[in-house]
Amino acid sequence: MSTDQPLHAHARAEDGTRLAYQRHGGGRPLVLLAGQANDHHWWDGVREDFHATHSTITLDYRGTGDSDKPDGPYSTQVFADDVIAVLDDLGIERADVYGTSMGGRVAQWIAVRHPRRVGRLVLGCTSPGGPHAVERDAAVRRALAQPDPAAAREALLDLMYTPAWRAAHPGPYTTLGDPRMPPHARRGHLQASNRHDAWDALPRITAPTLILHGDQDRLTPPANVPLLASRIPNARTHIFPGARHAYFQECRPQAGPLVADFLKAKA
Repeated sequence: MSTDQPLHAHARAEDGTRLAYQRHGGGRPLVLLAGQANDHHWWDGVREDFHATHSTITLDYRGTGDSDKPDGPYSTQVFADDVIAVLDDLGIERADVYGTSMGGRVAQWIAVRHPRRVGRLVLGCTSPGGPHAVERDAAVRRALAQPDPAAAREALLDLMYTPAWRAAHPGPYTTLGDPRMPPHARRGHLQASNRHDAWDALPRITAPTLILHGDQDRLTPPANVPLLASRIPNARTHIFPGARHAYFQECRPQAGPLVADFLKAKA
């Protein structure tokens, strides 16, 4: 494992927004992209799985963490361009990209819009968006929209993890959103994720792609896996039995090595 000192710095987006980013480890760069309304802590306790061969790069999306929190714009394409601004600040021409949930939607646009910047691509617990995607059911939407914050948080926890895993891992949990987000930024992230639609663009992805999902994911149904695989040339897929949305944590003993082995191959 690399002993390189972690780097915490800021880049500037094209519109001047300050973007906080973090680089840990040494070796081939790997960008890790978090879910909606989350900062880089989404990857706490997982990023170390890749440091034998990669340096890991995370960022706080605009609206989260130590990044600026402008009124707008917020979209998965804007987030993708923000990632490129971070890579430019680091002087990195090409990186592997691993995005989960909304981060997987962002990763799709990076691979489509900046194909020369992406080595290998991993898409986790995500969807193509738009009318072709399989959306969460009405009961899930109602549970997340409860006016009682404690009840809504409990509903989200249940969507992220199985009861057995939660019993063995009582927290704290790093995937439930950045509590420092102002309301306008939280709304912006929700709109960005909901308005994502890369269906027509996905066949333009040229990076070798691995698609991962838990088979008990109700937040982003696993029926999206064959949809993505049908649109991305030569994509590989893997389903984790019994896993919910946060498969990358709950199934870490399997998911970490699986992704690491995929990334070790030459891009």
